[in-house]
Amino acid sequence: MKPGASLMKHFLQIKDLRAEEYAYLFERTRIIKTRFKNYERYQPLVDRTLAMIFEKASTRTRVSFEAGMYQMGGSVVHLTTGDTHLGRAEPIEDTARVISRMVDLVMIRTFEQAKIEQFAAHSRVPVINGLTNEYHPCQILADIYTFIEHRGSIEGKVVAWVGDGNNMANTWLQAAEVLGFKVHLSTPSGYEVDPAAAGVRDAGCYRVFNHPLQACEGAHLVTTDVWTSMGYEAENEERRKAFVDWCVDDEMMAVAQPDALFMHCLPAHRGEEVTAEVLDGPQSVVWDEAENRMHVQKALMEYLLLGRIG
Repeated sequence: MKPGASLMKHFLQIKDLRAEEYAYLFERTRIIKTRFKNYERYQPLVDRTLAMIFEKASTRTRVSFEAGMYQMGGSVVHLTTGDTHLGRAEPIEDTARVISRMVDLVMIRTFEQAKIEQFAAHSRVPVINGLTNEYHPCQILADIYTFIEHRGSIEGKVVAWVGDGNNMANTWLQAAEVLGFKVHLSTPSGYEVDPAAAGVRDAGCYRVFNHPLQACEGAHLVTTDVWTSMGYEAENEERRKAFVDWCVDDEMMAVAQPDALFMHCLPAHRGEEVTAEVLDGPQSVVWDEAENRMHVQKALMEYLLLGRIG
């Protein structure tokens, strides 16, 4: 990091940063995105290298990080499970020690959160969580920025989560605790969110509903995810039956706030977790949300490598 920058930070889950740091990141995202839209060259990360390690397949994560790093003037090394010995022939600690001597920043998309925590503990450079079974912090960064872009501050608002109690739901709970909004959770029986596993202590930042329609009442944002996340494909048929009533539709959006937004981290399955009418409807901001992955990650990489600008 440059002289004067803050001490090295990792971004492994939402609670790794404070509310005021997120306020800074969202403002930097606005500035960086505006420059991008105006075709203004902005390359503060010249001569910096990002290593991307993928143990889970990716479309949006790879494109958003790779394009974003190139736009910021840096370079990228792309690694997959077949390219590395991560956790196989070589201990994770040793892989971290080696890779972090050769690059300036590491993004990992893997299975167990423990693996990325272990890597970060032995890394000389910042590590970013590109997705684990437990958390998806970069996606929630993009989601919250998209809300701010369309509706202003998310503080005091209600986010309705409809569907699986997965890594996205866990991360929404953490964000609610840090940023001062509330999550209405509705999941099928057996697929609930475990607040302790999500790392949330404030029971006031969420409320659980048995019926998804109740969770959506008065919500400022309604959001969901696929019924079967990566790594759980063997449960697909069982989940299709369990989740049949958890499809976000016009009825759910109708009981939310009149100007409520709909989000989905994608890829989406129209007719399963969300109807085509909602996903492609006027309240949906999924395409802005997808693009904003790149912009918030550019702001994040800038912050982790250079500290505060100005």
